[in-house]
Amino acid sequence: MKRLSILFLCLLAMSNYANAQVAITYTDSAEWKAYDDFNSMFLDTKNSKNIYMADTKQPKADHRGNGYRDNDVSGCAAAIWCQAIMYDMVINAYNRAKEEGDATRMRKYKTLHDKIYAGEKAHYVNFDFHNCNTNNGWFVYDDIMWWTCALARAYEAFGKSEYLTNSEKSFCRVWYGSTKVGDDGSYADPARFEGKYGGGMFWEWQPIDNPNPHKAGDFRSACINFPTVIAACLLHKLVPEGRTPPTGAYPIRQTKEWYLEKAKEVYAWADNTLVNNGRVADGIHGGGPEYHDHLYNQATYIGASCLLYKITGDASYLTKAKRGADYVINNMCSSYILKYENGYEQGIYAAIYAQYMKLLVYDCDLSVSLLTKYLRHIQRNIDKAYKNRDQVRGIQVGNFAQTTSSDDVVESYGASGMPALMLMFPASDTATLLESVGDEDCMNSSDVYTTDGKLIMKNATSEQVHQLDSGLYIFQGKKYLVNKN
Repeated sequence: MKRLSILFLCLLAMSNYANAQVAITYTDSAEWKAYDDFNSMFLDTKNSKNIYMADTKQPKADHRGNGYRDNDVSGCAAAIWCQAIMYDMVINAYNRAKEEGDATRMRKYKTLHDKIYAGEKAHYVNFDFHNCNTNNGWFVYDDIMWWTCALARAYEAFGKSEYLTNSEKSFCRVWYGSTKVGDDGSYADPARFEGKYGGGMFWEWQPIDNPNPHKAGDFRSACINFPTVIAACLLHKLVPEGRTPPTGAYPIRQTKEWYLEKAKEVYAWADNTLVNNGRVADGIHGGGPEYHDHLYNQATYIGASCLLYKITGDASYLTKAKRGADYVINNMCSSYILKYENGYEQGIYAAIYAQYMKLLVYDCDLSVSLLTKYLRHIQRNIDKAYKNRDQVRGIQVGNFAQTTSSDDVVESYGASGMPALMLMFPASDTATLLESVGDEDCMNSSDVYTTDGKLIMKNATSEQVHQLDSGLYIFQGKKYLVNKN
C-alpha cells in the first residue's frame, strides 16, 4: 500500500475538517530518529547478534529470560514472538521510505533488514520450526504464527522467495502439528472436536518431553486465532495461482484458495465465539468467553477484519473492524491515551496496534468523520509518548502518560510502541489540515494508481479521475477519494 504525504479528499466537503487538527510536537525527522534511537538502545549489534535485547540492563541478546525483573542481566533476548514485531518495524521503515521516494533511507533500512533477518534466523535455529530447543527453538503456536505474518510481510516488501517459503512452513507447522515434536497442531478441527469444542485454534502447546493430543476444552485464545486469520490472508494474497493441492498429512505449503477458506473459517468461529460488539475476549476453555481486555487482541481483530474486507469486499468485516477500534478508544484509554499493560512482554501491544490501525486508517475507505476520529486518536498518543520520552536516549518506557527519565530501566517491549506508531503514521499526514487541500490541487494531469501501486490511467485530469469507480486512488502523489454514494 502506498502511504502518501497528505490525505487528499478533493471531492468531499471541507466544512467539517477543522476539528481534525491536533497540535503535535513531533516531526517526520523526529519519527525517523525515534526509530533509530530504539535500535541504538536495543538491537544487539556489538556482539554481531542483530536481534533485540529485553531491556536496557542487558549487555547482549543471548538467551530466553524475563530480564531485569527477574534479576537476570546476563544477556536476555527479547521474547521470540516479540522479535517478530520488532522485525516488522524494519520492514515498515523500508516501506515508508519507499512510499516517500527516499532512496537513501531505502538502502539504509534494506541493509538493516538483511542484518536483522540473518541475526534472527541464526539465533532461532535457522527457522526450523520443528526444532523445540527450549532456549531458542519453537514450540508455542502463537509465537510461530507472529513470525508467519512477519515473514509474509518481508516477502511482500522484498520479494525473496526464502521469506515466503519460511512463512508457509511456519503456518503449516502450526496448523498441522509436527511429527518431530509430537504435537497434533493448533487447529481444533470440527470433524474431531464436536459442537462447542470444535473450531478455531488451540493456544496450548504440547509438553516438549511428553506431548499429548489436544482434548476438548483446551484453551483457544484470541492471540492465536486472529493472527492465524491475518497470516492466512497475507499468504492468500502472496502465493501464486494454480498450485496443485498437497496430498500428504503434513504439507509445507497450501493453495491460494485454501488460505482464504481457512481465514474465513477461523475468523467466523473467533468472531462468533470471542467477540461481543467489538470487545475481544482473551479466550475460551470450553465454557463462556473469558473477557480480559488486551490491546493486541483488539489489534489483531481489527487487522483480520480489515484484510478480509479488502479481499472480499464484504462491508460487514469493515463494520467489525471499526467496532474493534471504537472499543479501544471508548474503553481502553484514559484521557484519550492508551492504558498501559505492565506484564511481561505486554508493552509490545502498542506496536501491534500500530500495524493494524494503519490498515484501517489508510486502506479501508473510511468516512471523513471516522478518518478524522482515528487519526486524532493516534496523534494524541504519539504526541504524549514523544513529550514523555527520555530526552537523552530518545526512548519511551511504553506507558505514554509517564515521563521516562535517563536512569529508568526500559524494556524493549514498551519502548517499541512510540516508534512503531511513528513509522506507520507520519507527522506530515497528521499535522496537515485536510481543508488546506483544495480543488486547485487537482487540476494538473497525472498518472493514476490504485493504492497498491497498479497503474490504471496515464495523464489523467481530475475530471477523468472523478469518473472512476468509488474508492481511493493515487493521483499526483496524493490520495484521492472518489465517492459516488
